[in-house]
Amino acid sequence: MYDKPVSPVLVVIAHGSRDPRHAATVHALVRRVRSLRPGLRVETGFLDFNIPSVQGVLESLAAEGVRDVVALPLLLTRAFHAKADIPAVLRDAPRQLNIRQAEVLGPSPLLLSALERRLYEAGLTPADKSSTGVVLASAGSTDPEAIAVIADIAREWRHTGWCAVRPAFASASLPRTEDAVRELRELGCQRVAVAPYVLAPGFLPDRIARGAERADILADVLGPAPEVARLLLRRYAEAAVRMPLPGRAAVSA
Repeated sequence: MYDKPVSPVLVVIAHGSRDPRHAATVHALVRRVRSLRPGLRVETGFLDFNIPSVQGVLESLAAEGVRDVVALPLLLTRAFHAKADIPAVLRDAPRQLNIRQAEVLGPSPLLLSALERRLYEAGLTPADKSSTGVVLASAGSTDPEAIAVIADIAREWRHTGWCAVRPAFASASLPRTEDAVRELRELGCQRVAVAPYVLAPGFLPDRIARGAERADILADVLGPAPEVARLLLRRYAEAAVRMPLPGRAAVSA
């Protein structure tokens, strides 16, 4: 009689924040992931500010005898954390672990669905779409690849029926949220909505909210939206089928 194969443990890697709302939102998202896949073990580790740390989670798993891990960056774009910070942490993990780093969450049609969900929850209706300009408000990055991805998402989202969609950034890049709101007003959109393209509350999302003061609608962060939870499981599955052979390897997706 053969033992049933054990699925790799999913370790969700979040940035972390001094703002307690950040960790609370991450944990709410992970609870939703667990509810969608009850048989899957899901752990959460933070790069900074919060506990448990990613290193601590990996060491605990190794001590339990876990072999296979999918490390999933809770990130919307492939910027510095996905390219440098997280691979560095994974390289220092216990050597008995087979680790596969999953792809970041974005871009994905599921994220566009989650953004629209948040806008409708904030008061818009599908009938408002053609007369509403939307600011796609990201945290911002110094990585040109990440900035280009946000611009591409805004262009793609515009073609789903909005009056206009403009990218904006809370840090590192321009335009700021308030500038994009003003541009959409000048363009003649009947109403302006701000959709934060961020996963959890914190310093930069608060800056986005301040920049949205002259908008008609401010949506909530993506947080534990059902579409985000489903996307985490999709990224997990994509990485799990490419797990390395036994004999520890920490690799990027």
